[in-house]
Amino acid sequence: MEITVHKHTGEDTGRKVNLTDTVFGVEPNDHAIYLDVKQYLANQRQGTHKSKEKAEITGSTKKLKKQKGTGTARAGSIKSPVFRGGGRVFGPQPRNYRFKLNRKLKQLARKSALSYKALDNAITILEDFNFEGPKTKDYTAFLGALNLSDKKTLLVLGEEHKNVYLSSRNLKHAKVTTAERLTTYDVLHADTLLLQEGSIEKLSNLLK
Repeated sequence: MEITVHKHTGEDTGRKVNLTDTVFGVEPNDHAIYLDVKQYLANQRQGTHKSKEKAEITGSTKKLKKQKGTGTARAGSIKSPVFRGGGRVFGPQPRNYRFKLNRKLKQLARKSALSYKALDNAITILEDFNFEGPKTKDYTAFLGALNLSDKKTLLVLGEEHKNVYLSSRNLKHAKVTTAERLTTYDVLHADTLLLQEGSIEKLSNLLK
């Protein structure tokens, strides 16, 4: 699949690059995508939720009333879950939501997501570039030159460029990452995928 290369100013360079079918032209596997996205979202959870159970509540353990003869239900302690301020039954406890996925399955998920973007013609190839300094207005102008100001974009760099990353950080619908850190979730979440030329070979090597 051949795609025209553009400058970050929006101009056509007159060159084209070939995206390999082994990465950008595979038969998408929806279940692999589902599992990879599920793992990504699970890994974002802190798992620090906690509520106090009966044994953890501060209060008297004195029996409130005699067992029988009151005409009401028996009650052992003010810490009982049936009373206001009592402990919670089977409340949430801290836990780790992470789970393992095989490396090849995660590779298949990323290739499937990239192939979907290729099928939707939602990939733009850019010459490698960097900014002289971290300025949000430079990144805004860059998106405007590509007519992507109102789109959710993901820029994939061949290597880390701090100024590009810092320039995009304050923009809600713009994200910058590197080929090594690319995730299936990020690819699917973006409307348009922007690939620097230097990232294409790295993606091909990582996902071959």
